[in-house]
Amino acid sequence: MRSSPAPGAQRSHDAIVVGAGHNGLVAAAYLARAGRRVLVLERRPVIGGAAVSEQVFPGFTFSVFSYVVSLLRPEIIRDLELPRHGLQILPLESTIVPLPNGDYLGSWGDADLTRRELCRHSARDAEASVAYGRLMVQMAQAVKPLLGMMPPDPTSLRPGDLKGLLKLGRHLRSLGREQFHALYKLLTMSSADYLEEWFEFEPLKATKSASGIIGTFMGPRSPGSAYVLLHHYMGEIDGAFRAWGFCKGGNGTISQAIARAALEKGAEIRTEAPVRQVLLERGRAVGVVLGSGEECRAPVIVSGLDARRTYLELVDRRALPDELLEQVQRFRFRGSSGKVNLALSELPDFTCLPGVGAHHRGAISISPSLDYLERAYDDAKYGSFSKRPYMDIIFPSVIDPNMAPPGRHVASIFVQYCPYAIEGGWTDARREAFGDTVIDTLSEYAPNLKSAILHAQVLTPADIERTVGLSEGNIFQGELALQQLFFLRPAARWSSYRTPIPGYYQCGSSTHPGGGVMGAAGRLAAQRILSDT
Repeated sequence: MRSSPAPGAQRSHDAIVVGAGHNGLVAAAYLARAGRRVLVLERRPVIGGAAVSEQVFPGFTFSVFSYVVSLLRPEIIRDLELPRHGLQILPLESTIVPLPNGDYLGSWGDADLTRRELCRHSARDAEASVAYGRLMVQMAQAVKPLLGMMPPDPTSLRPGDLKGLLKLGRHLRSLGREQFHALYKLLTMSSADYLEEWFEFEPLKATKSASGIIGTFMGPRSPGSAYVLLHHYMGEIDGAFRAWGFCKGGNGTISQAIARAALEKGAEIRTEAPVRQVLLERGRAVGVVLGSGEECRAPVIVSGLDARRTYLELVDRRALPDELLEQVQRFRFRGSSGKVNLALSELPDFTCLPGVGAHHRGAISISPSLDYLERAYDDAKYGSFSKRPYMDIIFPSVIDPNMAPPGRHVASIFVQYCPYAIEGGWTDARREAFGDTVIDTLSEYAPNLKSAILHAQVLTPADIERTVGLSEGNIFQGELALQQLFFLRPAARWSSYRTPIPGYYQCGSSTHPGGGVMGAAGRLAAQRILSDT
């Protein structure tokens, strides 16, 4: 997508957004909606950052990086009228966990069917799951207001920060003792320890705890992973918490819909326009220099890039306080996720559920036990990709047939753990070995897989960093660890989307409330800019 003035035309701008990831596009759309003249500059030939759909192999379209949707905030969908701009979310109707003994654990869209399935494995867990689900919805509802709140600085006496702290205190007090204690547990415990208080069936505990390790360099027994579980539980579709879906056309359709909303309000988007430097005059941001040497000027510059690139690459470090530089240099990225995209001649035939069935319309989770996940993490801790990885697999072409030629299919495989910092570094041979490991592991549950593969795309964190600019390939622009959340994201005193440089703002997932295709950071950054200017 490209929108630019006619040749020779000059246009002044009120704001320049660096990076057309989904948060940058959301910020641009809200600013344009408020009447600001906005220019978005994107390094790649396509918009969307990690939320892109691309025809990697002729006829086969993939959500190359991010691949499911749920965290996208309902208020953004409503404010920007995204369905009118092409957004259509299709439900993922199930999650199936194939087991080594040939059985499976199933979770279906029908609650009664899921309950009967759990009873088949553990009557106790079937009862507990009802209370667990109710509590997690309450916890998601308790945390949901924080997603739309600008983090106050607890050390500041400024009226805005004091008002924010008062609002936060009132909200926490309103939770009640039982909910507050449950929230405290989720903020501090490991996902494994938390779930072991509820359930006994290992595959159930493992599959639920997998939500606590996605995109993090933590194992299921690492303290803090329970919050990541809650972070993913906050996803909702049409008001249903923990509902996950697939965007028709792939996740790039989300970015395209947001871009159309921004363009409709007058924003300009330029692709193949890499920003080399933010221009500073008298200590204030006044524009950017492109890779070509062209200068674009505006009184507001908004970086949708991660904290490392926002502070350490785009601006002169001498313009930043030493305290901030130290915090950004300590900010943990540690990409740990890989992706394998497959073009298939036929769907995988799972031993536990032979033939083509409803399970192909949902997710397949390779998470047979907590020990399995923890051992996968052990491999990563010592500098290797997991020999027996956790995998989350969907088949987009079953949900949206336009993703592949007739009779053909695509598979999207998210893999944990695939560390950025691998011993000896990533080479073509190691990437191939990683891809082979993923395919070999999945083939144990679907023996026809290898013969069905027409093409394969294997992506490591190093590939993600090189392609879309996410430091260390971290899909959240920084780990969702407790010390990197709320008013500490990305740094103490600088979590309010402002930077120390007047006129320079940040709107990426390195800011509150963190990663996922959520858009909340872009919306809050735009609100901050509009209140300041």
